[in-house]
Amino acid sequence: MQNFEIFLLENLPRSVSIHPDYEKALQAMLIAGGKRFRPALLLGVVAANNPLLLESARYAAYAIELLHTYSLIHDDLPAMDNSPLRRGKPTLHVIYDEVTAILVGDALNTYAFEVLSKAPFSDATRVDLIRELASNGGLNGMVLGQAIDCYFENKPLSIDEIKILHTNKTAKLIAASLKMGALIIGDESLGEKLYDFGIKLGLLFQIQDDILDVTQTSSEAGKLTNNDETKNSFVTILGLDEAMQEANLLADTLLHELHSLDENLQSELSPLLTQYINRHK
Repeated sequence: MQNFEIFLLENLPRSVSIHPDYEKALQAMLIAGGKRFRPALLLGVVAANNPLLLESARYAAYAIELLHTYSLIHDDLPAMDNSPLRRGKPTLHVIYDEVTAILVGDALNTYAFEVLSKAPFSDATRVDLIRELASNGGLNGMVLGQAIDCYFENKPLSIDEIKILHTNKTAKLIAASLKMGALIIGDESLGEKLYDFGIKLGLLFQIQDDILDVTQTSSEAGKLTNNDETKNSFVTILGLDEAMQEANLLADTLLHELHSLDENLQSELSPLLTQYINRHK
């Protein structure tokens, strides 16, 4: 991921403005670090199948990271989770103010699609990538999940309803990252297979986050923990032990499916996925 970090730093959003903090605020959350998990999935799929497309694929990887970062900024706002910490740093509404955080989130959201529109692919491929990112990150994906999450605070859902919530809020953008890698190399059937895999992976990711929320300190997690008591998390509904069992079953399923992928794809994705598939243990 070192080359991606260089690409990110070279392409940070910039502005010509009389605003004293706008450009610094645009860049703050991007350079704060993070797992870069979603970009790594996309680039791993491309590297396994056509390494010559990697440089071009960084535009799509960056677009995903921009959209994901916007979602974190908005998720941390006082009207949502009211979190003071993200990626081990104070959140934007703490550093600056709530208005700045809202507008920076808006800017990164739209900038994601500006970056993707400049990706050196065919027009058809760019349209497919834009559609995939928008549909999974927007009104029928991540935003829908966030709306459900906020509306049903203090209103317990069933476990099936919680899976619907987090399929939208978390899993779809992870699944889209894998599928977009397949779209770049022109393999739609692989894209559908990886999308299904990614939905399971995203649900596991959310269960793990819910487990880590009650088992890690804020400094260990890099964000506020023990903050989900009113939320429909897997731990609040199932309890920690049953949530661990659910995570273990899903992790076993994903490892089995990972080993069914072709050798090149396994080689690229296994180091990353094995690390994260087992991170709750």
